[in-house]
Amino acid sequence: MALNKEGRKQFDVSQSVKSQLPFFACSRAIYSPESQTDIERYFYCKEFGIQPYPGTYEDQPAEWVKKVFIIKSSLNKKEKEAHAKAKNNS
Repeated sequence: MALNKEGRKQFDVSQSVKSQLPFFACSRAIYSPESQTDIERYFYCKEFGIQPYPGTYEDQPAEWVKKVFIIKSSLNKKEKEAHAKAKNNS
């Protein structure tokens, strides 16, 4: 969360970027096949309970561990948005 300088209101930077991005860039320019592969790997590993790379947690590439936390955080935000939307529609 970040603070708005004028109103001192908190806002989510990632949500702000997500909502404003279509005004500044084409979604095709932002799409990354590498990121898509990482997301698919995340869901595959989660579904089958396997490590993406051989070995223990300590053997996993640091870059992959960072990506997992980013993917997980993004999914949690999306779930919260969906939950809030469903609650408001009830």
